[in-house]
Amino acid sequence: MKQLFILLFILALATGARGQDKYKIIKDIPYVSAGDTSTYRKERCKLDIYYPATKKDYKTIIWFHGGGLEGGNKEFRDELLNAGIAIVSPNYRLYPYCKNPQYTQDAATAVAWVFHHIEEYGGDPLQIYMGGHSAGGYLTLMLALDKAYLNAENIDADAVKGYFSVSGQTATHYTIRKERGLSFSSPFVDRYAPLNNVRKLSTRLVLITGDRHLEQMARYEENLYLKAVLEGIGNKEIPLHELSGFDHGGVLRPAGLLIKEYLMKL
Repeated sequence: MKQLFILLFILALATGARGQDKYKIIKDIPYVSAGDTSTYRKERCKLDIYYPATKKDYKTIIWFHGGGLEGGNKEFRDELLNAGIAIVSPNYRLYPYCKNPQYTQDAATAVAWVFHHIEEYGGDPLQIYMGGHSAGGYLTLMLALDKAYLNAENIDADAVKGYFSVSGQTATHYTIRKERGLSFSSPFVDRYAPLNNVRKLSTRLVLITGDRHLEQMARYEENLYLKAVLEGIGNKEIPLHELSGFDHGGVLRPAGLLIKEYLMKL
């Protein structure tokens, strides 16, 4: 709702005003092995890091951009700047130059890089969070729920302190369906759907969508179903925030402010 956005904006201003940390930005850090033979993977698999240079043991959020697994680029969400936390923003390979599950594998490799290297920049490797919007929300959910991707990188998915999915698909992503010639609009759930990988979590998961009447088709309802199933198998309450009055793209700013407030409290 609009009132929530106004409140979060005021809180964000107050939080930003108290921070006196200096920040550094380092761009285009490769997160794949130098021996990788794929030219496209070397080109895309880079990340940017924004971090407080005068602070130690800070929290870090890894933020995956949206774009339908077909477009988009790494970004620092303005709402998360100057909050005393680090932001790591990776690119990942895109369709049609790669295909499922390579998107998710790239995301897992980027997360592993953060676990292995954030301490070098002053961050706390025990305080790593993850989030993303749309396709980035889908990647966030897949890494949270299907432990195989991070296990392949020798990382326990529950070692991530919290996951924030903004408008992420919980059925099989429509671009993955398109790869197989399946309908864009008909629901499909297989091993590449977050819904098909529900488990007991030992970490925090927060779901955020725009207004159910303004979002992409069934996006709120998919997330509501995921919440119900996760709680039904014994998880504690999985928060689902429907931000009334905001569509799929417009939800990004209020969602970022909401995530910032979570990070300040966790």
